[in-house]
Amino acid sequence: MSRDRGSATVWAVLAATVLGAVFGGVLLLGQAVVARHRAAAAADLAALAAAATWAHGPETACGAALRVARAQGAALAACSLEGEVAEVTARPAAGTFTPEIRARAGPPREGTGPGGG
Repeated sequence: MSRDRGSATVWAVLAATVLGAVFGGVLLLGQAVVARHRAAAAADLAALAAAATWAHGPETACGAALRVARAQGAALAACSLEGEVAEVTARPAAGTFTPEIRARAGPPREGTGPGGG
């Protein structure tokens, strides 16, 4: 009998374990990227909703932002209104990864935009 008998099985199990670990890591990375994109989309839309309703006061504007964030499957972590500019922070409502993303909406700042330098 050869001393190498059964070594292919050991190598196959080792290779399958390594491939499984790599695949699991790629899946976790994918989940993190999706969570970040969902939070960013929710924050952008919530900031736009708040900026669109700024004239009705901060409570109404942040209420609109909260409704939009919830509709996107996110939670609103913070909402502030300074004049016509709304700034919100959103994060996914559920999941392993919960990145917090800030978004800002409103008219451009002074000195920005075409010809503003």
